[in-house]
Amino acid sequence: MTSTAPESTASAARTFTTIGVVGLGTMGAGIAEVFARHGYAVVGVEINDEGVERGRQHLGHSTGRAVQREKMTEAEQAELLGRITFSTELTDLAAADLVVEAVVESMATKKAIFQRLDGIVGPQTVLATNTSSLSVTELSSATSAPGRVIGVHFFNPAPVQDLVEVVQTVVTEPSVLDDVQALLATLGKSPVVCGDKAGFIANTLLFGYLNHAASMYEGRYATREDIDAGMRFGCGYPMGPLALLDLIGLDTAYEILETMYRQGRDRLHAPTPILKQMVTAGLLGRKTGRGFYTYEGPDSPVVVPDDKTPSADEAPQLKHDIQQVGVVGTGTMASGIVEVFAKAGFEVVVVGRSQDKAAGVVAAITKSFDKQIQRGRSTEEKKAEVLGRVTGTTSLDDLADVDIVVEAIAEDLAIKTTLFENLDEICKPGAILATTTSSLPIIAMAKVTNRPQDVIGMHFFNPATIMKLVEVVSTVATDDDVTETTRALCGKVGKVGVSCGDRAGFIVNALLFPYLNDAVKMLEAHYATADDIDLAMKQGCALPMGPFELLDVVGNDVSLAIQKELYQEFREPGFAPAPLLEHLVTAGYLGRKTKRGFRDYSRR
Repeated sequence: MTSTAPESTASAARTFTTIGVVGLGTMGAGIAEVFARHGYAVVGVEINDEGVERGRQHLGHSTGRAVQREKMTEAEQAELLGRITFSTELTDLAAADLVVEAVVESMATKKAIFQRLDGIVGPQTVLATNTSSLSVTELSSATSAPGRVIGVHFFNPAPVQDLVEVVQTVVTEPSVLDDVQALLATLGKSPVVCGDKAGFIANTLLFGYLNHAASMYEGRYATREDIDAGMRFGCGYPMGPLALLDLIGLDTAYEILETMYRQGRDRLHAPTPILKQMVTAGLLGRKTGRGFYTYEGPDSPVVVPDDKTPSADEAPQLKHDIQQVGVVGTGTMASGIVEVFAKAGFEVVVVGRSQDKAAGVVAAITKSFDKQIQRGRSTEEKKAEVLGRVTGTTSLDDLADVDIVVEAIAEDLAIKTTLFENLDEICKPGAILATTTSSLPIIAMAKVTNRPQDVIGMHFFNPATIMKLVEVVSTVATDDDVTETTRALCGKVGKVGVSCGDRAGFIVNALLFPYLNDAVKMLEAHYATADDIDLAMKQGCALPMGPFELLDVVGNDVSLAIQKELYQEFREPGFAPAPLLEHLVTAGYLGRKTKRGFRDYSRR
């Protein structure tokens, strides 16, 4: 007599036909829509009839918008909605092959649901939680078969966002992990696998960065507008960190950070005090109409002026007359800065170590214009006009009559301070002396002059002709009129100037590089692969590049040097460079420039 094994076993891939979704709020309804859109039968369960009705409305609105945008026909909408059955009873999930829980972020509530589901569904049914921060392992302990419990963290809005973090615990069965990944692929999603740690991939990296930005604002280092503009224009992020916190909800952000801190004890995840104060005051962001910014009303995306909004009367003015600009340096950054000023109508004197170096700047601008002319973005006449404003020289003495000098030479403090000593002797009284340093203390350059009040940082981003941001960095000695003039000058040359103080990293690098360092630590701990981490940050957070892509472009040696500067200045243990980053630099794996960094580019 032969026995026939059941079709569904631990070694055979599961067949998913019916999907249960518990909780039909914005996220749960979105998950239900995703499965129904791809042909699965869905049973949506809510706590009561009112919840069911809200779920119906979420689905109706979401699919209705898709019809309006011609992403779906009315017939397809009706067919999709017809695949969804609504209920207020968990027992109606008995036949489900997968149940996704998407209720409030409460461990007690979720555990109670898992405990009940454990006694309702079949032995092969996978139980999944959409939690963004709670322990999946702890949730699994509420069931008799924790091996079938897994995290499937969809991102909001679920019908639009492709990323899903698949969270495995130490007891999750390999077949469950494989089957869920395969299922998500049928939905057109991009699953990334990670371990059960609060925050998973995206939130761990994102909320450390957001917390740091809130702390920077709390310390009055920079305004909310300048912090947000810094990350938007300096890194190409779709939103600034404070605006993003308002969108997420400050109460949600606080709870996620609190959970991450309780589990990992990383001080950088301890919610900065201002978050708790704002949550206590009911300033939760867009949903209440006020958070870091003020909005037209609850749930409105439209920012309106408030008592912290700079008035039009406060727009920076040129308190110093700027007609002629000097640039010292002939590298890529210096050439770009010369082009920016000359295009804006300023006469520019560029100083190089040799006539060939100075001529190289003119050649670089000529090449830049030739490309623009080829693309129809400029003309030969404009090129001749701009080049006519540029004078090359090898003598610093030719800077005697300029109104501002922008230094763009090597990042070496000894070389820069010697240059500033010379500029102090050569330049006329009242001339502004600016440095483009990205990491060195500007006060160290100011103190070697007899005019520290006229010394300022003017940190352009590379390539200077394209990147809109300039960080205007004032020291304790910089005169207010110099700061205002430099901000106004940024506007005159078509840049977005943001103000901050003279400390390591300024705004952008101080927020960016600890995030990159955290990503390296995550990789180092074998928590997730470099590919999955990059994918999580690009798709989950809409960043233009993943952290390892960016590190390899910037250069691991440059990144390590900046991280060391931050650690040395702030003495924050969490800023200590990740050992893996140091090892890669020691091995000469610096990124794209050496054909190998976090990835191997030699065969690409």
